[in-house]
Amino acid sequence: VLGIESSCDETAAAVLEGDAKRMTLLANVVHGQLDIHAAFGGVVPELASRAHIRNIGPVVAAALRQAGVAAHDLDGIAVTAGPGLVGALLVGVAMARGMALALGCPLLGIHHMEGHLLSPFLERVDDFDFPFIALLVSGGHTLLLRATAFGDYQLLGQTRDDSVGEAFDKGARMLGLGYPGGPAIAALAEGGDIRAVPFPRVLLDRTRYDFSYSGLKSALRTLLEREPLAGLSSRRRQDIAAAFQEALITPLVVKAVAACRDTGIDRLVVAGGVGANARLRARLTQAADAANIRVRFPALGLCTDNGAMIACAGLWRLAKGEPGVSTLNARPRWSLATLSA
Repeated sequence: VLGIESSCDETAAAVLEGDAKRMTLLANVVHGQLDIHAAFGGVVPELASRAHIRNIGPVVAAALRQAGVAAHDLDGIAVTAGPGLVGALLVGVAMARGMALALGCPLLGIHHMEGHLLSPFLERVDDFDFPFIALLVSGGHTLLLRATAFGDYQLLGQTRDDSVGEAFDKGARMLGLGYPGGPAIAALAEGGDIRAVPFPRVLLDRTRYDFSYSGLKSALRTLLEREPLAGLSSRRRQDIAAAFQEALITPLVVKAVAACRDTGIDRLVVAGGVGANARLRARLTQAADAANIRVRFPALGLCTDNGAMIACAGLWRLAKGEPGVSTLNARPRWSLATLSA
């Protein structure tokens, strides 16, 4: 299965073979756009779309070459159909549609977040299975779900305003750091005091699974108005970053563990770009161990957007006997819960 991903600012393609239980990743090529968007402190949709147009052909060709697979040997082509930036999505969808038509093979439209949800199955799939709780955290999404079976997902909670990844990015910008914000804040936070600033933990009630991060961003802005960035010592900046990161992460840990306890499900998947955050991994692992919960993270290279996770979802769908679709269009807005309908 060839997987194609172009929902935001990574042009990616991967080749995966096997079945739903035993997969071998033959190739995984990702072309990022950090050099294009860094100056703007975030992704510029039009620039992202143009870069995808330039890169999609070479990236797909490189994946097939790396895998040692000819295009006519493919059993299916999976592509991110949504959600995401509509112009970016259209590039990948057009590429996949053209290839599927030319090759006469099944075309599978994949939900971007289902790809993230299934990404831990790319490794050690023998010791983990459904049902599980999924915490999906990225630049555009903060979701808590119950995954009962493949394709059967129940939304437990989500952000009411900003995603945790966006809060990392905006916080980094306020602190004068680079883009993407997650790694920048994590680096600055090392050695900082997480108790130095009493940032709010919003919606921390364990019986509710929704998240909110707009107030936390406002709290950081208010702090920096009182303590201008130019006058801060390096130690104070470290402390602010550490306390801010801790306030971002705490609701994720509390609610993910609470969801496992409340549902009686002792398996937890954490995926998405923010899933690469070392502090989040450490705190969730510690909390999960204390609650006898088995937690799975994708490999660091599979946390950010990639074609392997899209190929994985496509392989699952082919294994279920889905025939693919005859036509496909981009879906910039697409609820993951509708896959169960």
